[in-house]
Amino acid sequence: MTGEPCNLTPGELQAYLDEALPADRMARIEQALRDDDILRQQLAAIITRRDAGVHSVGEIWRRHRLSCPSREQIGSFLLGALDDAAAEYVRFHLEVIGCRLCDANREDLQRQQDEAAEEASSRRNKFFHSTAGQLKKKR
Repeated sequence: MTGEPCNLTPGELQAYLDEALPADRMARIEQALRDDDILRQQLAAIITRRDAGVHSVGEIWRRHRLSCPSREQIGSFLLGALDDAAAEYVRFHLEVIGCRLCDANREDLQRQQDEAAEEASSRRNKFFHSTAGQLKKKR
């Protein structure tokens, strides 16, 4: 499909380069790039501008992920320990923006919390069973 450009903004192409889009959106853009010469030229122009050191505030903001919540904030979100405004921002960032880096942090933290909960439950059971055995002996 050469000729008519795809409806992607320069910001979306920049986010594509930074791998800052949800996986399904990245895949659609990659397919569009395969099919559209003009879109590839637009992407090449963005890359050339970046290589020349020309950056907008928005590009710097996205590249350094200044809008991403910290790992600690994501952990607090999972524990329900954030105030309403902060929790809403983290939820929006994860669910609506679909930030893959923050989602990976969320998944990792959730896995750690699940493992810790399993470990604590196992430890409690061991203590209970060892204590129950001691109590039976005393009777």
